[in-house]
Amino acid sequence: MVTLFDHGVIVDAQGQATDAGTASAPQIEAGRQKTMAYHILAAHNHSGDMQHLQLKFDSMVSPDNNYVNILQTARASGLQKFPVPYVLSNCHNTLCAVGGTILEDDHAFGLSNAEKFGGIFLPPYRGVLHQYMREKMAGGGKMILGSDSHTRYGALGTMGIGEGGGELVKQLVGHTYDLAYPKIIGIKLTGTPKPGVGPMDVALALIAKTFANGFNKNNVLEFFGPGIQSLSMEFRMGIDVMTTESAALSSIWCTDEKTEEYLEEHGRAADYQKLSPEAGAYYDRYIEIDMDSVEPMIALPFHP
Repeated sequence: MVTLFDHGVIVDAQGQATDAGTASAPQIEAGRQKTMAYHILAAHNHSGDMQHLQLKFDSMVSPDNNYVNILQTARASGLQKFPVPYVLSNCHNTLCAVGGTILEDDHAFGLSNAEKFGGIFLPPYRGVLHQYMREKMAGGGKMILGSDSHTRYGALGTMGIGEGGGELVKQLVGHTYDLAYPKIIGIKLTGTPKPGVGPMDVALALIAKTFANGFNKNNVLEFFGPGIQSLSMEFRMGIDVMTTESAALSSIWCTDEKTEEYLEEHGRAADYQKLSPEAGAYYDRYIEIDMDSVEPMIALPFHP
């Protein structure tokens, strides 16, 4: 069951939410600063004003179905060097052909740009962009901008945002990603998925409740609650990557020993950061997901 609360709440140290209707303005403002999202946004904001964000990212990623236009536009706009690690992934336009791949000229263009401007080139058939970013780039307290809508790495403690190519061009030539401070929606996970229920089922339950009414639109989703403990990292990532389909701007999750173990297994123990909301965190809206009640919604779950 997915329950929506279309009003502000304050969450205590035990993860219990109470209506913030009687809270004072100073209490609400202090509570906003106790979310995980606030701390990450503040660390990446260059405006000096948290109501009007000007963000710069730790790294960026683009697939081969759109990086050519991004690179061409950036070069025409005065690009000298990639300011942050920029991954050019080749996992979208890789149809096999005799002697190579269709659109291999795009791949050659991407490789030459990575060499010239200091990027990271992920060759065809060597990986998929989002899994590469999880294993190699995402980590606690980071932000990643991608030109793919499913740029989501919240389960690893990274706020990912998927945007149009123009926003990546702006970052490449030294400008910022500008937006008003978004609403932060708290999502409390409880229970344990029953056998046969996968991450897509949990995500679809959330999407079914929040897409048509715009509940999550352009907002940041912040996941916490006792239900997270029962989920593997792959399960968390499966839910997280689909939050795009609820029209959310980004997402962030509590991290724990499973997060730490995942990063350690990939040789990146130093990128782990313990993240959780502080007691008294304020959320503009609130969602509870009882995973015990989620039913399988796709045919042949876990079947190749």
